[in-house]
Amino acid sequence: MAAKVPQWQNYLQVIKAREGQRVECFQKAENILLIVLERVSVMDPRFIVDYSRNLEALEFALCATEDEVTMEVPLCMDADALLIQECSSDQSDSEKITHGNSQMPASCFLGIPKEGSQLEKWTKEDVFSMVDSTELSGHIVPGKILQLLKDLIVAAIVYCRRQFLIKPGELSAERLQEDAMQLPLLISSGWKMICFNIVPVVRRKQNALKFNNNWQERGFPQGSLWKVTQEADYIPASYFHWRYSTNRPILRLLQIMSTLKGYCLDSLRILDRVNHEYWREEGKNKGLTFHHLRMVLLWATHFFASPEDWGNLEGSVYRLLVILLCCLANNHLPHFLYPEQNLFQGEGADLHSLYPKVESFANNPKYFLKFHFSGAEYKTHHQIDNGFKALLHLPAEDKAYWDTAFFDMLLNKMYEITDSQRVSAMSNILSKTKKMVTNQS
Repeated sequence: MAAKVPQWQNYLQVIKAREGQRVECFQKAENILLIVLERVSVMDPRFIVDYSRNLEALEFALCATEDEVTMEVPLCMDADALLIQECSSDQSDSEKITHGNSQMPASCFLGIPKEGSQLEKWTKEDVFSMVDSTELSGHIVPGKILQLLKDLIVAAIVYCRRQFLIKPGELSAERLQEDAMQLPLLISSGWKMICFNIVPVVRRKQNALKFNNNWQERGFPQGSLWKVTQEADYIPASYFHWRYSTNRPILRLLQIMSTLKGYCLDSLRILDRVNHEYWREEGKNKGLTFHHLRMVLLWATHFFASPEDWGNLEGSVYRLLVILLCCLANNHLPHFLYPEQNLFQGEGADLHSLYPKVESFANNPKYFLKFHFSGAEYKTHHQIDNGFKALLHLPAEDKAYWDTAFFDMLLNKMYEITDSQRVSAMSNILSKTKKMVTNQS
């Protein structure tokens, strides 16, 4: 008799079985897009075709159903020669600034110095705005670049269709009329339409992300964070302003994770599927997204940095769950690279209603893991009690609780932790918590 496949493993196998098909779909659609972008680059060499798309393919394969991909188009320039001018609060308030899931808070201008730069191609009226300044000749305007890129894409599509480089029905530009800081193109993968959100990007070596002295690199090979943050990417935030994007560093960290042993990425796969099937409300765009969950995974990798933490699939999922429950309870998910930024900001009520759904999964995962064809024995988990819920709010009251020992303490209610040093740290933080509760009472 064939060996029975445990429920968690069976559910994961079904999810991973689709990934090959999703990568194939991505590559077919990507080939069509590259034909268009190559024509854009021929018409205006200031726009570069970037053929290294492994990061986007990885994210598309991992994500359950969010069939949208951010496709960056680098600008051909000596970006380190630009002058970065951070916007004042008045300047930022003068127009709507788009804040996505992956940027530092401050928006900025990208200025061209009056002397010493070789940026003449970027001082043309179609992308440039003059300013009265002793240092600058003017600013590169993201709104103008977006409009120019949109016009070039439309012209490239017309050319490619006339030359029979793309077939009827393979590409739709109807969403280009949307007023946004990205240019959406719907492209057929042979099976379904994929939305590629095209974004112009300025890449610099200077002003790359620097970590403070208190930051400890844990859970990744030594030097990984330094490696993935050696370039600074700037993308449009509004018509006049740019913003720092961390999308590429985050994807590169996921790529590094794919090379590690254990179930790190598999735990993300499972929660993303459960989120799509059970937690997200149909017809609503807001709510918990893949981008939120990948940030939860990065924090879980940081707090549970030992390889042994990820040797069990079910235990790996619960490591993400304790952090996710804590973030939902406080309506606060810190950005991994910019912890002062809350990725739940503005999501409010939609995310608050998610807490009981996630808690229900933690209490009874068997109900949610529908792909189950074996008679594997089910292990009942401890129900989450009121005391556990109260603990989840502590990191919002005291940042010292945003720490491995605290999450170990929560996880230990469901899975026994045997490492002596970590048990000792748990005991210390538990004693601190009991004293705090006693003093408050």
